[in-house]
Amino acid sequence: MYKHLRITGAILLSGLLMSQSSFGQTSLDGKKVGTGAVGTAVPFLTISPDARSGAMGDVGIAISPDANSQYWNVGKVVKNKDKYGFSITYTPWLSDIVKDVFLGYLSGYAKFGENDNQAISASLRYFNLGDIQFTDIQGEHIGTGSPREFSFDLGYSRDLSEHLSLGANLRYIHSNIVSGAGATEIGAESKPGNAFAADLGVFYTTTSQLADEQAGTFNAGAVLTNVGSKITYSERNKDFLPARLGLGAAYNYKFDRYSELAFGVDLQKTLVPAPIEKEDENGDRFWDTEYYQDMGVVTGIFESFKHAPKGFGTNIAVGAEYWYQQQFALRAGYYYEHKDNGNRQYLTAGVGIKYNIFGLNFSYLVPSGSSTTRNPLSNTLRFSLTFDFDQLGKQE
Repeated sequence: MYKHLRITGAILLSGLLMSQSSFGQTSLDGKKVGTGAVGTAVPFLTISPDARSGAMGDVGIAISPDANSQYWNVGKVVKNKDKYGFSITYTPWLSDIVKDVFLGYLSGYAKFGENDNQAISASLRYFNLGDIQFTDIQGEHIGTGSPREFSFDLGYSRDLSEHLSLGANLRYIHSNIVSGAGATEIGAESKPGNAFAADLGVFYTTTSQLADEQAGTFNAGAVLTNVGSKITYSERNKDFLPARLGLGAAYNYKFDRYSELAFGVDLQKTLVPAPIEKEDENGDRFWDTEYYQDMGVVTGIFESFKHAPKGFGTNIAVGAEYWYQQQFALRAGYYYEHKDNGNRQYLTAGVGIKYNIFGLNFSYLVPSGSSTTRNPLSNTLRFSLTFDFDQLGKQE
């Protein structure tokens, strides 16, 4: 039990750093107390990895495709206008407190086949939690660690028609959140976690010509993400991955050859069961998570509709994007999450610049609402750099 408590503390540290939903404190007998919110392992998989969507309130399922589409909806990758694309994003984390915590993201795609009706994509997500001081149950220093997490994705998408496309991702996940000298002291129970997961995505788009230079494009998408094996850091507990069901819609209106405006909305439902509030023999209330420790992934998805916090674990994101001459963009958005599902609420804003083969996007996040939860991206400027290799080929 002594070793197990220290392991649990390290695991919870990862979740707290990322300001994701967690179960709160752990009592000495292993029962959960404090909150009934949905909690999962490796919550870094749910962090928006690109500055464009990050500036639009984390909207991404149905907005126009780009080099980061594999994360949001792999089904729309093949609908990119360009044949090749590549993007790199750097996201500081808790930057006004520590300087060595960040999320890095690399993503790219290539189209092929008859009329470029197929596409392959790949991405690497790397989360560095910096250096952490480990302590024992008495608070004594027992060493330092350098927690790291990463995932690697391979995706495939293809056109089903002029308007409809479908895609799938395969993902390998590695999470080493108890590492270094501290891990040795914690004991043999501690080990890196490994898991595999898959995504499915579908994307629909249609454009109507409204006038000589005016056009309207409607997009819709649906995704099922992070469905896969459970992950464990010890021999005792196996945790769910942050599986989600997402629905999105977007509309883009082209005023003339110079300017266009797009709006988007995403709804995402967490497909993991929430703790059940119970009462022990002494009349004390606690959140029971024992009931799903041996539950399968598919059963857990169905249980997430039966045992869920208010709002059924659903998050809402809305965003807008204005482009002038396809060279300069202004973006803004809002993200809302119920207090029983993580309590993240924030406004976002950002700009985008595209010149020749290069694009540069910036985003900025401002917490809102009555939430006292600190968002790790508060007052942080993050950026993405994109490369349009299709345009490079045309110029040659």
